[in-house]
Amino acid sequence: QVQLVESGGGLVQAGGSLRLSCAASERTFEHYSMGWFRQARAKEREFVAAISVGGGNTPYADSVKGRFTISRDNAKNTLHLQMNSLKAEDTAVYYCAADRKWRWGVLSTEVSDYDYWGQGTQVTVSS
Repeated sequence: QVQLVESGGGLVQAGGSLRLSCAASERTFEHYSMGWFRQARAKEREFVAAISVGGGNTPYADSVKGRFTISRDNAKNTLHLQMNSLKAEDTAVYYCAADRKWRWGVLSTEVSDYDYWGQGTQVTVSS
C-alpha cells in the first residue's frame, strides 16, 4: 500500500503563490493516476486536478483552471500542484490521492474512485 505525504501548505496573501508536493513511498506511484482534492471547512471534499501516468492528461476543476498546474516526477515519486493567483476561496485542506485502477485513459474526478490518500496540508489565503 503506497503512503502519500503532502507538504508545502501555509498562509499566503490573495494573489500569491504556493507549491504543494506529495511524496509517495513506493515506485508503484509511477503506475497510478494521481489527483489533488481539497476540503474547505464545513464543505465536502472536491476535485481540483488530476494527472495521468505519463503526465499527458491533466484535467482541472473550472474554479482553478488557468491558475493551478499539476505535474509529476515519476523518477522521484513526487506529485506537485503549483498554485498561482490564489484567492480566499482557495482556502482548504489539500489532499493528494492515487487511483490504482486503469480507466481506459479517463481520469476520475470522484473522491470515491481514489484508493490512497495523504493526510492533507492546510492552505490559507488571506484577503
